[in-house]
Amino acid sequence: MSNHEKELKAFIEKLKRIEGEVQLLSEEKKDLFTEYKEYFDPKVLREAVRSVKARIRLGDSVMQLDDIIDQLEKRYTI
Repeated sequence: MSNHEKELKAFIEKLKRIEGEVQLLSEEKKDLFTEYKEYFDPKVLREAVRSVKARIRLGDSVMQLDDIIDQLEKRYTI
């Protein structure tokens, strides 16, 4: 087995391990939302988490987001 093949094999093994860990964490996250289903609507809780993450990413621009949302809420009806 060449050095190149050994390195590729090592890469694949590490990648598979990481993907397994990501899958386990994903299942743990799903279980967490299920655990709190009795107290919160999971859809609302997921949206709240997404909203907070978006606000953090926006940083100083979050005020602009709030202004746009206020305007949309005033003018947007379904």
